[in-house]
This record gives sequence, C-alpha cells and structure tokens, in this order.
Amino acid sequence: MPDFVIIGCQKCATTSLYDYLVQHPNIAAATQKEIHYFDSNYNIGINWYKSFFPTVFSKNSMKCAKQKFVTGEASPMYIFNPIVPKRMSKILPNVKLIAILRNPIDRAYSHYSMQVKNGYEKLSFEEAINFEEKRIAGEREKEEKDENYVSINLRDYSYLSRGLYADQLKIWMNYFPKNQFLVLRTEDLENNPKHTMNQIFEFLEVPTYEIHALEKMNVGKYSVMNTSTRKMLIDYFKMPNEQLNKLLNKNFDWDN
Repeated sequence: MPDFVIIGCQKCATTSLYDYLVQHPNIAAATQKEIHYFDSNYNIGINWYKSFFPTVFSKNSMKCAKQKFVTGEASPMYIFNPIVPKRMSKILPNVKLIAILRNPIDRAYSHYSMQVKNGYEKLSFEEAINFEEKRIAGEREKEEKDENYVSINLRDYSYLSRGLYADQLKIWMNYFPKNQFLVLRTEDLENNPKHTMNQIFEFLEVPTYEIHALEKMNVGKYSVMNTSTRKMLIDYFKMPNEQLNKLLNKNFDWDN
C-alpha cells in the first residue's frame, strides 16, 4: 500500500514530479503511475489496488537494505473529486499527500489545449470557459448520488473549476490533518527542481538525493492566450488565489 499519494493537479507537472521521485533509491514506483482506484476504479476492490505496490514482505526486505523505504502513486484527478478523500481516509488514514499546483490560468489553457489536440473540444477557449458552468451543471451531484457514475463533462470541461484549489483542499482537510499535506508550485519544480525535490524528500523522511534533470514531460505547443482573456481570468482567480494563500499561509504569487 502507498506511503504517499500525489493527488493533483492535472496539467501541473505531476508526471515530471513522479519521475523525479522514483529516481530516489529509497522510493519505489507503483507498477502504474495513475491507478485511479479512489475515483473511477473503486468498485474493483482493495486487493486490486494493493497489487500495484510492493508486498509487505518485499517492502520490509528493501527497508533492511536501504533503511527508510517508501512507495506511492500519482492520480492527478483525485484532488478535484470530493468523494476521494473520504474513501482514502478510511483505507490510508496516515498517507502523506502531495499536491503540485500551477497558476490556474496557465493550467486552464493547457487543459483546454490538450482537449483540442485530442479532438474533444471544438469551441474557442473563450467560448469553452463561458459554457463551462452549463456543461458541468449537475454532474457532481450525479457522481455523489451514484458511485458508479463517472462524469465525462467534469473530466473534460472543468477548465476553470479545477483551478479553485482552496475549495478542493478544504474538503481534503476535513479528512486529513494539515501536517499530512505538502503543497508545491509547478513553477518552483520547473525553475529549481533540486530544491523542490529535496523539500519532498524531507517530507517523505528519506535522505536527500541528487536528482538528474529531466526533459519537460507532456509539454504542449499552442497559441498564446488573448491578452483580454488573460486579464479577465486574473480578476476571476484573484479571490480564490488569496483564499489559497490564506489557507496554506503561503504566497503562491499568481497575480499575472
């Protein structure tokens, strides 16, 4: 079973973060990075989830050889699903939770551009964010009512909603204490990966380790956002970003 879970956020460099983590000799990767047990695969059962991680025997053997030893997974859509923390807290009450967050404007545009590239989005960015509320209306309630229901619209079209980080983390903090969270900025991982990774190693209680720089993963090439749209989104996210700063007592510095 995992000692840590990267809970999000989608389009915030979770792949790079996970690849950096598993360079460490005291950290073992799950056999699959994104398992999605606590959202879309919950009904398969706990034994299925356990099968992705080292057994207790192999973990203890590796601990003997390497001192502290941890394993974990990364399912970046967990953070956005309010059903997940309740489920996870019952099975993994002491798990360490890592969230890496990106400027919500850049995250939204990257998410949108990925959807266009994959053929799931036909609207302009401006149209898509204007129609977002209508597209996802009632979908969360359907998921909460029916545990087998997985909303495609929430997955595909929640461009701005996913950037309301404080609202999401508050739900998680109803189930886990603050000291089980480490919340990072994507921008810091990109600009100073060694320092950022050493923060994580300290959080996971493994020795510091000299990571090897990676090429940027899943980088999309897309047109520049309209200046007027960006200005509008700066205003839109101003209050939610301030709420995040207050919640975590940390300045995320996303004012542009």
